[in-house]
Amino acid sequence: MAEENRPHLALTVGDPTGIGPEITAAALADPRIRAAARVVAVGPACARPDGLECVEAGRVAEWRAGGAHAGWIESADPGGWAVGRAHAAGGRAALEALRIGHDLARGGLVEGLVTGPVSKEAMHLAGEEVEGQTELLGRWCGVDDHQMLAVAGRLRVMLLSRHLPLREAIELITTERVLAHLRLLHTALRELGVVAPRLALAGLNPHAGEAGLVGVEEREALEPAVSAARDEGLTVSGPLPGDTVFARGAAGEFDGVLALYHDQAFIAVKVFGVDRALTWVAGLPYLRVSPAHGVAFDLAGTGRARPENLVLALLQAAEWARSRRGAAIG
Repeated sequence: MAEENRPHLALTVGDPTGIGPEITAAALADPRIRAAARVVAVGPACARPDGLECVEAGRVAEWRAGGAHAGWIESADPGGWAVGRAHAAGGRAALEALRIGHDLARGGLVEGLVTGPVSKEAMHLAGEEVEGQTELLGRWCGVDDHQMLAVAGRLRVMLLSRHLPLREAIELITTERVLAHLRLLHTALRELGVVAPRLALAGLNPHAGEAGLVGVEEREALEPAVSAARDEGLTVSGPLPGDTVFARGAAGEFDGVLALYHDQAFIAVKVFGVDRALTWVAGLPYLRVSPAHGVAFDLAGTGRARPENLVLALLQAAEWARSRRGAAIG
């Protein structure tokens, strides 16, 4: 690809006490990333790889005009942390980097934002009690109708709810919410280039309720949502048993699956997407992609962290950024 056509991306390191700094350094050195995108990373000074050019946040436009394949914006460094543990200081550092990345993407200075992993515990210790980065970015963007889409090869899964206790997640399964998320999944897939999305809805109970014999949620909430979605012209199958629907999605039978709670989605995504799973947030005013793994405190500082998911997230963000350019021109 011609260098002048490479998309400009922002990459936040995430929590500096986890594996974020290690996988960021490895990804920025990967020749595939150099060929696909120009990346400005954001994180505290202690995480900056040797030799990487420092860029002032207010001068990113000037950096874009230059030729460097990567740059580094130094975010606030509260200090006072130890690698491999959740600290309020690590949470504050992650939040500061995320705010800078958001501002760059919201202001159009980059064509996409890739976010490194954060610790929810650390963010809570820092005083920001949110489910995660998805909710925080939605709040900063002033949007309510947004949701995470997990991608592992041909398997694409949207979540009805995210980081909630299972009991609370089940209480959120209503016809109205399921229908709204089927609409959002349809729209998201079209934005990713799927012309006529084929959707599937996962059931909640074993065998999708077995016609009411092992649960009533399918009959009372899920089937009416599917019927309403079909009346609106969406192509939707289900509710289908959770033990088969994700395998069928991974095989290409469906373009997207709506899962009803976090682990229903991510057990499948991480089984089918070892080292190649990522997430994208539908409904934000800019492109946001993230590797589908956490801070991995147990691996931080050991040299065993693998950067493949982050490399994939950056490559996919670059591809989607180019697609969005074409859609905007069209």
